[in-house]
Amino acid sequence: MESVPAESRDSWNFLVEYFVLFPSCHPDHPLQVLVSRSNDSEQARQIFAEGNTLLDTIIAQKLLTARGVYGFFPASAAGDDVVLYTADSREQELDRLHFLRQQANREGNEPCRSLSDFIAPAETGLPDHIGAFAVTTGVGLKELCDGFRASNDDYNAIMAEALADRLAEAFAECLHKRVRDEWGYGCEEGLSPAELIQEKYRGIRPAPGYPACPDHTEKGTIWKLLDVEANTGMKITESFAMWPGSSVSGIYFAHPESRFFSLGKIDRDQVTDYAQRKNMAVAEVERWLGPNLNYDSAAE
Repeated sequence: MESVPAESRDSWNFLVEYFVLFPSCHPDHPLQVLVSRSNDSEQARQIFAEGNTLLDTIIAQKLLTARGVYGFFPASAAGDDVVLYTADSREQELDRLHFLRQQANREGNEPCRSLSDFIAPAETGLPDHIGAFAVTTGVGLKELCDGFRASNDDYNAIMAEALADRLAEAFAECLHKRVRDEWGYGCEEGLSPAELIQEKYRGIRPAPGYPACPDHTEKGTIWKLLDVEANTGMKITESFAMWPGSSVSGIYFAHPESRFFSLGKIDRDQVTDYAQRKNMAVAEVERWLGPNLNYDSAAE
């Protein structure tokens, strides 16, 4: 990580929010004072300034390392799955990404969406593609935070974690811009940093485990497609948490109408179909999709 553009520091209200969300501690602890004064503009400016000072130190001393990998794959939609191919000839299937479809009553106003809707079906003959990525800015973070905590400096340890999380999101944003440029449609965007933050560009990069695709196990497909561990050192645990913690992974969609949405509640019939598509036991799928179930799986 050689440098961080100054404009990437312009919208860091998250630093104050990060400390507000920090677990409760002794009332006299400095962090608790920050929480109690988080709405004070002077205190907010202080947190911002201290965050920038630590960021300057991280950059100057190369205390964190950013690593990432991404790739593009010929693809076509097959129902709610997306089939990935080994080559543009599309003769051999490489793997599949599995998605779910909204089932809540939309009252006829909007369609029930699936992320597979943003990839052209094979029968259209359109040569569509999909992308995947994984990035981290957490290499070196444990050592940095352990050093702070060894000096009883919890404040800077937490600040470092907050900065690393933010840098991972910035890395994901930067890489997405590169991807849009490589796909061609991003070359003439001309977006300001503020417009980038507001995601005014074409395309989306949803992450497994988030509202549009809440199944964390789809990270496993990303790791296999990109050989993420070999290329970056990033790992996924048995619960599909990413390590190092300051990491982001997801899927690139380029369709002009692609958009984020929340899956919401789904019924037993779709869970059964999804389990068959993923070759998983229904009970296992229900465990991963618990918050999205529109029925009581324990009642079986």
